[in-house]
Amino acid sequence: MSKTPEHNAAKAMTLGAIAIALLCAMDGVIKHLVATNDALVVTLGRYVVGAAFALVIWQRYGRPTLTREMWKAHGARGIVIAISASLFFWCISVLPLAELITICFVAPLLVPFVARFVLGEKIRPRSIVAGAVGFAGVIVASIGSDFDAVDHRRMLGIAGALGSAVTYALSITLLRGRAGKDGPAVIGVLSSVIPGAIIAVPTVMTGELPPASDIPAFIALGAFAAAGMWFFARAYAHAEAQVLAPLEYTALIWAALIGYFLFAESPRPEVWVGAVIIIGACLWGAREPDSLKPAAAMNAKEIA
Repeated sequence: MSKTPEHNAAKAMTLGAIAIALLCAMDGVIKHLVATNDALVVTLGRYVVGAAFALVIWQRYGRPTLTREMWKAHGARGIVIAISASLFFWCISVLPLAELITICFVAPLLVPFVARFVLGEKIRPRSIVAGAVGFAGVIVASIGSDFDAVDHRRMLGIAGALGSAVTYALSITLLRGRAGKDGPAVIGVLSSVIPGAIIAVPTVMTGELPPASDIPAFIALGAFAAAGMWFFARAYAHAEAQVLAPLEYTALIWAALIGYFLFAESPRPEVWVGAVIIIGACLWGAREPDSLKPAAAMNAKEIA
């Protein structure tokens, strides 16, 4: 029996939510590591260890062929990922995690427009409204934050966060263009190997080796990264980029929990009010009967 578009959309939302949770856990590990390591070293460690886990997944999937066309297509995305990740990892060392996540929430708002120009997806009014309501929730959640003591380094951090958000939106859109063609195993490998190779060059010249005591944290970093990428690839094979984009807002919930349990940061009431608005926007935006293109539906069956 063939699966309905509604069933595939629900499955995509579930897979996407899991991916966000895993990547937020990764952010928590990053925040821990950049306190004692150079940001480039942490970035490279994420992709080196992530590539190892991705290769295990690739082998369990039967070692699907990595064609020249795949390497070429993912090469462009790898450059975008390397830029986005390097900026984000550095910003974690400059800005509070909650503030950084808040700024980066502009990325889902850009996805429908980027997808329109890159993939030719039609911009749905529902996606625009859901994104606007979700961003309003982000504003509510940020009320009461400390925006005093603006300095040069903090302004660079904000600029870097915006740059990371723009390149992240582009990388997610490019992922949508390949998810149905390549499958999660191939995407997981290429999404780690290519950015890692790009980042390795400046890291070797400027970075220092991390202490042995940080190796377990680097392993956890790679595991969360590989698992999150795998779930993202599965999710984007089942739904359009703009349908899943509002899910990015749920990262605020995970950031609050990670901050509370790992970094002794007590979430303000505004955070939870904003979270309710964000979740409501995500659920409403996902209720789209024709949220899955026929071609994507066929590819989803092949991957499932």
